[in-house]
Amino acid sequence: MTTHSELAEEGAIQIVIIKTTGDKILSQPLADIGGKGLFTKEIDEALINGEIDIAVHSMKDVPTYLPDGTILPCNLQREDVRDAFISLSAASLAELPAGSTVGTASLRRKSQILHRYPSLNVLDNFRGNVQTRLRKLNEGVVQATLLALAGLRRLNMTENVSSILSIDEMLPAVAQGAIGIACRSNDDKMANYIASLNHDETRLAVACERAFLETLDGSCRTPIAGYACQDKDGYCIFRGLVASPDGTRVLETSRKGPYALEDMILMGKDAGKELLFAGRSRIF
Repeated sequence: MTTHSELAEEGAIQIVIIKTTGDKILSQPLADIGGKGLFTKEIDEALINGEIDIAVHSMKDVPTYLPDGTILPCNLQREDVRDAFISLSAASLAELPAGSTVGTASLRRKSQILHRYPSLNVLDNFRGNVQTRLRKLNEGVVQATLLALAGLRRLNMTENVSSILSIDEMLPAVAQGAIGIACRSNDDKMANYIASLNHDETRLAVACERAFLETLDGSCRTPIAGYACQDKDGYCIFRGLVASPDGTRVLETSRKGPYALEDMILMGKDAGKELLFAGRSRIF
């Protein structure tokens, strides 16, 4: 609206809230009902059918392929990528007594927790919105949970955070903390509008991470983590991880190179190929 004055006029923008299958079916693990596309499918269909003009997604939920007829040229400036630890009885994972149960819907989190703290139990179908998960925590269903700090900050619910996990302790999900905006590939008007919102440093980092995920053919059944960022000298630092769901086998790699789109996509693909080859017999 600041950049395009015509959008500041009353009624120029209408926000349409679309509930996706992933939001509605909370009783089963994502992998059992079709994977991550469940959080984007209905929104993509509305975009393709012309019911909406732009689609706003959490990039963590966007499959590595886009539906025909759509493009995703815009990423907003990234939020904090780290995971938050929430517990009523402990300040960190390390403080949880042996046998404590941690709730999460993420195999990525489960595998990294069990790799470092094998004495803990992980309830891995701990789904629902933030409020639902906090209620289950208060009811004693679990002793702790992990949530993306980005989501808690956007909901103004950081008062619930016991501590924040470092990148070394919990490598984030690919594109965690990033918002993407899509439009139809033949809609130059909308592409021009959303271009004014694009944060290129974020867009390049997300492209690097998604190239890594795509090379691994990542699904909700394989714990995968990846994070690209710019160091103080302007280079891209990428870290990637794949693991077995029980955390007994974890493979990690890293890359450093120019902070430029083609170089970063190649870095992500190369890191993915390395872990794909290394994990053939042990993970995949």
